[in-house]
Amino acid sequence: MFTKEDLLQVQTRKELVALAKKKKIKIKKSIKRAEYEDELKLLQIELAYLQKHIEKNQLRVAILFEGRDAAGKGGSIKRFVEHLNPHTSAVVALNKPTEVERGQWYFQRYIEVLPNRGEIRFFDRSWYNRAVVEPVMGFCTTHQYNTFMAQVPNFEHMLYEDGIQIIKFWFDITKEEQRKRFDARKNNPLKEWKFSPVDMKAQEMWEDNTKYKEKMFTNTHTAFCPWIIVETNDKETARLESLRHVLSQFDYEGKGSSGANLHTDPNVVYRYFRKNKNLDL
Repeated sequence: MFTKEDLLQVQTRKELVALAKKKKIKIKKSIKRAEYEDELKLLQIELAYLQKHIEKNQLRVAILFEGRDAAGKGGSIKRFVEHLNPHTSAVVALNKPTEVERGQWYFQRYIEVLPNRGEIRFFDRSWYNRAVVEPVMGFCTTHQYNTFMAQVPNFEHMLYEDGIQIIKFWFDITKEEQRKRFDARKNNPLKEWKFSPVDMKAQEMWEDNTKYKEKMFTNTHTAFCPWIIVETNDKETARLESLRHVLSQFDYEGKGSSGANLHTDPNVVYRYFRKNKNLDL
């Protein structure tokens, strides 16, 4: 990486290229990364404006991040919350249910962590565990799955009628890219903790995941609570585009004043019904 001292020493593009060669830095990659960081900062400023709007108008916003393992959900959530006020924003990542929770109505523990007035909550996986992960891995019965699929549209409609705005993201990824990211995790001691027993079966159970995912879309994509697909083979682009989509759903004071590009790329983020190819098949 270039240091601040390095950049102060160069005067021309030729000198910059020469320095990059000397330090074995891929200059195009470095420029792309710098452009990403700049745009991310501007979008995070816009998100701070949005948070003030949510607080001022006492709105309740829940953003669900679903998708294949290693699709970049956690990384995107990190960029969303990085500079937000923690008093009115939070990440929800529930552990597996306790013995008591297993005896409750399935949605009960999620109701307890829904946003209060003036709050925004980011769900790192949500009640949709029962739509894909649980049936694929055998963590629920067929009856429990069918009950969930029958109830979830009504559950979300009640939340919608009560004024909670729900944004449902599905982070899409190809099988090959998922395998590459799994390999990277296994070989990196700082990321090894991310590789769970469920992840180990993700490639093996790819087709089963696809089947249940498509059934989920068919039965739970509604006008009041649609699925938003985000193509995530390029993680940095996915982060920027998911931020842009959330910002596009609100009119807030100061919108656009940061100079950020607020126009989403329809080839990267779009409603489920617009999907014309299956990226993750």
